[in-house]
Amino acid sequence: MATSSDGFAFEREHEPIFYPKEDNQKKFEWTGGTEDPRIIETTEGLYVLTYTQWNRDVPRLAVATSTDLRNWEKHGPIFKDWKDGKYHNSESKSGAIVTELKDGKLTATKIDGKYWMYYGVPHIWLATSEDLIHWQPVENHEGNRVPVLSPRPGYFDSWLVEAGPPPVLTKDGIVVLYNAGNSQQVGVKNLGNRVYTGGQALFSATEPWKLIDRTETPFIQPTLPFEKSGQYPEGTTFLEGLVYFQGNWLLYYGTADSMVGVVSTDAK
Repeated sequence: MATSSDGFAFEREHEPIFYPKEDNQKKFEWTGGTEDPRIIETTEGLYVLTYTQWNRDVPRLAVATSTDLRNWEKHGPIFKDWKDGKYHNSESKSGAIVTELKDGKLTATKIDGKYWMYYGVPHIWLATSEDLIHWQPVENHEGNRVPVLSPRPGYFDSWLVEAGPPPVLTKDGIVVLYNAGNSQQVGVKNLGNRVYTGGQALFSATEPWKLIDRTETPFIQPTLPFEKSGQYPEGTTFLEGLVYFQGNWLLYYGTADSMVGVVSTDAK
């Protein structure tokens, strides 16, 4: 955990607060890790964490909850019991739950009586929940998951797309910030291979699976030296956290497991 009074300068604690333990989730988290955290808050003050359980076999999307951000209850893989584990052994990660700005704070919001989550890689799928803990994938009439956002040959997101921070429900629709990977052979030549940039997609406010618009170029991409470090020296700006604070939007991103950066914009 790290804390800040202004959103830019942080003091980092020395001991982790969330990690693989000797608990009932060990078989899903050991010896790999607990990764890709995204946190939302409910109007009742409950914090819901989606994260990747990695046991070096199958990455699985899981949920944990807390009332103080320090003490967490792990609820396990979100698809373990749905349809007898139909997707339990399929790769899943990067769960971004739809939020709405209310009274100056982003909180989880319902659409048509349900919570919605964009998740997955290399495509983005949808899942719904009534309690933020038990989730079910959105399927078509044939009983198959339907990607709502996919890679595009010829663009910056030609290799993969992956859900970023929790999306925001606005008057114009659901704004989904997403991570995009480039494949130089079929994507953008001057970006290089496996460069992670950021894109934006707009989905219908009443039909969260319906794509309305999508950026043709990334709104954020690696340009600074610290953004070209870590696992992918070609460059990484990997979006995971979005905060509304003191009239500004603060977007936090990773640089391939090496550092965390932040960009901001006036809410107006």
